[in-house]
Amino acid sequence: MRIPGPEPRADGGVGAVAAAGGLHVYQLRLHAEYGPVVRFQLPGAETAVSVADPVLLEATAHIDKRPEQLFEFLAPLCEAGNLQVLPADEHTPWRRLLLSVLAGRPSHERHFARFTALTTEVADRWAERAGHGPVELQKDLTELSLRMICAYALGGDVEDPDRVVTAFEEVLTEYLGRLYRAPAAESEESRKSAEGAEGALAYLRAVVDRVVAARRAGGRVDRSDLVGALVDAGERPARIRDTVMMTMLAAHHTTGVAVSWTLHLLGRHPEVAERVAEELDRVLGDRAAPGYADLRQLTYLEMVLKEAMRLYPPGPYGARETTEALALGEYEIPAGATVFYPFWAVHMNADYWPEPEKFVPERFTPEEVAKRPRLAYIPFGLGPRGCEGAGLAMVEAELVLAVLLKRFRFRPVPGHEVRPIERFVLWAADDIRMLVSPRVPG
Repeated sequence: MRIPGPEPRADGGVGAVAAAGGLHVYQLRLHAEYGPVVRFQLPGAETAVSVADPVLLEATAHIDKRPEQLFEFLAPLCEAGNLQVLPADEHTPWRRLLLSVLAGRPSHERHFARFTALTTEVADRWAERAGHGPVELQKDLTELSLRMICAYALGGDVEDPDRVVTAFEEVLTEYLGRLYRAPAAESEESRKSAEGAEGALAYLRAVVDRVVAARRAGGRVDRSDLVGALVDAGERPARIRDTVMMTMLAAHHTTGVAVSWTLHLLGRHPEVAERVAEELDRVLGDRAAPGYADLRQLTYLEMVLKEAMRLYPPGPYGARETTEALALGEYEIPAGATVFYPFWAVHMNADYWPEPEKFVPERFTPEEVAKRPRLAYIPFGLGPRGCEGAGLAMVEAELVLAVLLKRFRFRPVPGHEVRPIERFVLWAADDIRMLVSPRVPG
C-alpha cells in the first residue's frame, strides 16, 4: 500500500518546512492530516517517512545507521570523521565507552558539586533581580547548561571558561545556522561570520588538546571523566577532541531549554508548582540544594520534568536509514529510506496520551507508564543511536529545578507571548520571561 503524504513540490519540500516554522511543527501537521505514517519530501533524503505511532516504531528500533546527507552539516566539526554517522561496527564500541562514562553514577557524583555551584550562581543573580523586572529563562538557563557541559567535558583544567563558552556559541551560531539559511550569494557579513567561527573552532580544538596533553603528562586518568576515559581507552587525539566537541554540541542547549519549558508550565499551573515545593521542603528541609542521593526521592519533580519534555521535547527529531526493506504495519519501507522519529508528534499522539495538550504530571506515575508502549515517550531518541547522555541530562535538569524551585516562585509576565519555534532545539521565539520572587518554605 502506498504511504500517504503531500504531493511532491518542485523545491524538494523546503518551502513546506519553512512555511510551517520547522520540522517540529511540519511533522505535527503532517500526522494530523495523513495519519501515523507519512511520506514527505526533505532535502538530503530521497525517500523520507515519518512515524508517529510508538507500536510501529518498534520495527525500526534496531536500525543503527544515520542518513549521511542529513548529518553532513556536522562534518566540519569533526576531524576524525563525522561521529554522527559512524558505521555500526565502529559506532557500537564507541557508544559503549560513552555510556560507561555519561550514564554512570560515579561520573554524575564527581561533577555534582560543580553543577550545584554553577546553578547557585544563577540563583544568586536572580535573587538580586527579584522585584526589578522579569528574568529571561532561556537566555540564562541555556548559558548555564553550556557552562555545565564545559565543566563536565573539560573538567577544571580550562584557564578561561568564559572564553570557551563564547567561542562555542560562535561556532554553534554559524554551523547550526546553516541548517536554516537558504543558499545565497556570499556577502561580506556571511564571510566574516564564517571566518570568525573557523577561528573559534580552532581555539576550542586547541583548548581540548591542552587538556588532553595535561592529563597524559600528569598521569591523571579517571574513567569517570570524559577525557580521562577516552585517554585510558587509547583513543587517538583527533577522536578525543571530536568526541568532546560533539558531547558539548549535543548538550549545549538541551538541559537549559528543558528547564525553561518546565518553569514556563509551572508558572501557568501554580497548584503543580506548590506540590513540587512541598516535596522539596519535605526532602531537603532547610538545605538550599539537594545532594545527589536526594534526587531519587524527588519523584514528583521528576514526573513534572518528564511531562514538560513530553509537551516540549527539546530535540526536534531522530532519523535513521534503512539498510533493507522494512515492513511497517500495512506499509513497506524500501532500503535506503530515511525514517524520521518526530518526537513531538509521538508525544502528542492522542491514542496513547488522552487530551495530549494538557499538562498532567501524573501521566508518569509507575502505574500510568506501565499502560503505554515503551516508545510512546522518546525525548532522547531510541535504539542504538539514542542519546548517550540522557541520564546525565536528567540529573542536571532535576538539580537545576530543585535549586530554583526551592528558592523562588515563578509567574508569567502579563502579555508576554511564549511561542515555540525550531532552532535546532525547540526554542521560544522571544524567550520565556517570568517574574521571580523569593519563596518562604512552608
